[in-house]
Amino acid sequence: MATHTQEDEHGKPILDLIPLFAKELIAGGLAGGFAKTAVAPLERVKILFQTRRAEFQSTGLSGSVSRIAKTEGLLGFYRGNGASVARIIPYAAIHYMSYEEYRRWIMHTFPNVWKGPTLDLLAGSLSGGTAVIFTYPLDLIRTKLAYQIVSPTKLNASGMVNNEQFYKGILDCLAKTYKEGGIRGLYRGVAPTLVGIFPYAGLKFYFYEEMKRHVPEEYKKSIIAKLTCGSVAGLLGQTFTYPLEVVRRQMQVQKLLPSDNAELKGTLKSIVLIAKKQGWKQLFSGLSINYIKVVPSVAIGFTVYDTMKSYLRVPSRDEAAVEVVTNKRITHPSSKSEE
Repeated sequence: MATHTQEDEHGKPILDLIPLFAKELIAGGLAGGFAKTAVAPLERVKILFQTRRAEFQSTGLSGSVSRIAKTEGLLGFYRGNGASVARIIPYAAIHYMSYEEYRRWIMHTFPNVWKGPTLDLLAGSLSGGTAVIFTYPLDLIRTKLAYQIVSPTKLNASGMVNNEQFYKGILDCLAKTYKEGGIRGLYRGVAPTLVGIFPYAGLKFYFYEEMKRHVPEEYKKSIIAKLTCGSVAGLLGQTFTYPLEVVRRQMQVQKLLPSDNAELKGTLKSIVLIAKKQGWKQLFSGLSINYIKVVPSVAIGFTVYDTMKSYLRVPSRDEAAVEVVTNKRITHPSSKSEE
């Protein structure tokens, strides 16, 4: 038994036996789960702003927080978070891992583009789309659960909930959604999600990596530097794609809205319809909350991911790039140290 690292019967460190893609899956999953739980209360309020316009926007952020605290208690801020974490762990794991895999594949296939912005934009966009396709039903369930609210008038004498909560939990919501619309029902709203995730994921990774390249060498391992780069990357990426998220959320909960609401069909038509019926400001409803949420969420996500990569001894991206440019065969050299 080694003093610092566990070894197998041949004396090889256990970490070196884990495939590279598996290490990236672990790092990405932990980063996503940690970051999502940290901002769950803001996520709940944001979803209510996006989907229950009249009830929550009139009271503002502080009023909405007070209402949830009074009627649902502390756990109310985490309504739907179980589904959120259940989704974000595989989503983030696939997102980060596929980003690295796409990046290596692009470098191997097109070695002349590895230094330019095209690489991070393309790899980030493709990885975002890949992760969405695999995990979208869980995002739909998370939104439906978070959409449900408890009204003070719906509490019985003992203070228990006795109201319109149609879904009792993750599995119940999943089963009812599938029964109502089949596979198509589980992917309702996926079009604006994919349209939005391609530029958002690409820009997010590009801004993060581009900012890191300008960090002085002595500060590259600094947690503060990584948090700062992640914050700016999240803010810039989200600003350009936020209206698509509003469309996605409203499409996801459309079956729960009053029957006289116009049906949303198609991404572009839905944007026009929302702007016409609810006002163009609705397309940016909850954006201020999203800014507050995105700063810690993306920053924590990137920081935890990079830290876990270092702990798991995943090769740095620069090492992979040099390996391709020098025409060496791309392998999984997991014994190398992270930058």
